[in-house]
Amino acid sequence: MKRILRLMLAAAGPYAPQFRRTLRISVAAGLAQAAAYACFVPLLAELTHDPVDTGRAWLWTGLLATLVAAEGALRVRELGFTYGYWHLVTEATRLRLGERLRAIPHQELARRAAGDLTSVVGANATAAATAVSTLSTLFVQLVTVPVVLGLVITLLDWRLGLVLAAAVGAALPLVRRVQRASNAGFHAVDEADAAAANRIVEYVQGQPVLRATGQAGADSPRLTGVLTDQQHTQSAANRSAAVPLAAAQLLVRLALVALVAVGAALVLDARLSAGLLVAVVVTAARFAEPLSMAAVMTKLFEMSEAALARVDEVLQLPALPVEPGGTDPKGFELRIEQVTFGYDGQQRPTLREFDLTVPERSLTALVGPSGSGKTTVTRLISRYADPQQGTVRLGGVDLRTMDPDDLLRHLAVVFQDVYLFDDTIRANIAMARPDATDAEIEAAARAANVHDFVERLPQRYGTRVGEIGSALSGGERQRISIARAILKDAPVVLLDEPTAALDSESEVVVQQAVERLVAGRTVVVIAHRLSTVVGADQIVVVDGGRVVQRGTHGELLADADGRYARMWAAQQAARRWQLPASDPV
Repeated sequence: MKRILRLMLAAAGPYAPQFRRTLRISVAAGLAQAAAYACFVPLLAELTHDPVDTGRAWLWTGLLATLVAAEGALRVRELGFTYGYWHLVTEATRLRLGERLRAIPHQELARRAAGDLTSVVGANATAAATAVSTLSTLFVQLVTVPVVLGLVITLLDWRLGLVLAAAVGAALPLVRRVQRASNAGFHAVDEADAAAANRIVEYVQGQPVLRATGQAGADSPRLTGVLTDQQHTQSAANRSAAVPLAAAQLLVRLALVALVAVGAALVLDARLSAGLLVAVVVTAARFAEPLSMAAVMTKLFEMSEAALARVDEVLQLPALPVEPGGTDPKGFELRIEQVTFGYDGQQRPTLREFDLTVPERSLTALVGPSGSGKTTVTRLISRYADPQQGTVRLGGVDLRTMDPDDLLRHLAVVFQDVYLFDDTIRANIAMARPDATDAEIEAAARAANVHDFVERLPQRYGTRVGEIGSALSGGERQRISIARAILKDAPVVLLDEPTAALDSESEVVVQQAVERLVAGRTVVVIAHRLSTVVGADQIVVVDGGRVVQRGTHGELLADADGRYARMWAAQQAARRWQLPASDPV
């Protein structure tokens, strides 16, 4: 429980002081409740005397009523946190998770499946808040009441106390078995739930491919396997704790029977009054109830512990480090010096002793075969991760000394695969500068050749684009992303072949928008179609993680045996290729 308490405090976040105060209130309420039940012992004993001492009976009755009232007042304050802070803790937990996901390296974020993170931010965050607001106070009550009542019964008669102690001693190993089985089971269930959530996200997003290949529907192999595994994991988790749980509850009931039997023997032997036995049995019943519940609640505690642990795991992920000594960049020249970088799990590095200088206000094109390391270069510039060796500098400043937010403020990125949010066109463009006016948004849209097609839409800039921009064509989505970059007005622009997946007509319009975006900026563009970068200030040919050629288009073509000249010749030949005419039937 110390582990769970630590995780609860971590999940409570900014509300940890209120959580601690609520735990203290819960302890006080539990003590008041236990003391109230303890009052039954002298009260019933007094009522069975002949004659009854009315004054003493009313004294114990008044004390009982006072303790019940005190417990009620404390429970009201306890419920104030349970119902008043539950949604606040949930919101705070999700915001902290969002902040942590923003701060960790992109490489770490890319390593985690979308469904897994969705499960953590969604269901796990809710379960963690429930544990903080509800289960924690319930646990305090389950512990406090039996401890106090067990002490009272032992003080009345050590033999009765010994019966209860023996029952607790026998039940605790079983409860511990339930705990261990539940802990392992719920961690496995949580992992299975995360895998299922990830596969469901994939199933929804991959519907066009699944339908085209006949793998959609209830018997989809991409879905049925992981759902079956989830069901089996849940069943195994429930079965593993069932027997020790039932045994622990049976032991608690047998303890009550044993207590009555021992007490009856003491009454027959005139060592205990009948009235006192009745009082002890009432008190023992209240003693046994929390113990019986504890065996059942163990599963809930372990389920909450699994959720708390997953939330804590994300919250403990280290943020992208910022080394001391950072200053503002002096200009916007990019310099990559002797960089070696490999992704986690790779045996060979993607980049090896890579050198590149991109002068300020110039356009550098990276070309080369797929997998040569071009995209990795742009990722390192945006600090997706830090190189294992070497340095990446902006304006003479090592990126590792720059705050990630400061760095990204200087960068605008246009990806080949555009991601638009299920919001309006205006909102998607304004993400680059949320405080931009409608006039500034429209100006950026005009520069990116967005305005004309927006004017034809029913709600114009208020038109929603659908999930991932599904209501728009590829060219329209790309132009919106360029408008977003234009609005940001960053001095450095990274382009990952923005026209590669477009038809000829869309390519021309998008290329015009790109030309407006890059004017007067430091630009790095990844190019697959060499014809789009013939005017670049320098073209860098990347192969095997190294720079194998660099120069202007003309300089590189002059080397007829060079890699660039061969690539150019191959693409020119491909443009002239056509399907052979079929033979007439």
